[in-house]
Amino acid sequence: QVQLVESGGGLVQAGGSRRLSCAASGRTFSNYAMGWFRQAPGKEREFVAGISWNGGLTHYADSVKGRFTISRDNAKNTVYLQMNSLKPEDTAVYYCGAATLTSIVLVSTDLSDYEYWGQGTRVTVSS
Repeated sequence: QVQLVESGGGLVQAGGSRRLSCAASGRTFSNYAMGWFRQAPGKEREFVAGISWNGGLTHYADSVKGRFTISRDNAKNTVYLQMNSLKPEDTAVYYCGAATLTSIVLVSTDLSDYEYWGQGTRVTVSS
């Protein structure tokens, strides 16, 4: 079992920045690739950013590339999402997920690959 708890959400003005954190406990954190997904009202949960188990590979949705940065600190059992230049369309509940992948596929954009999820943290970007 892996328990994930997100924090850092809140109300941000367009153009501003916010840093989300995902604290993990339970099974060995470093065994999992991690990802951030988001879900806006009436929309499907969508991939935002992913990072491999050792942090060597990252991948971003086109909509956030260049603005968001995912990172992890395995010693602290924590994953971060630094969000800059925020736009109103970034408004959503952001979820942290943990995935068991392979030596070939180290980062996944697929919801079904993520076995564990946090409760989400809400980010609202005002225009």
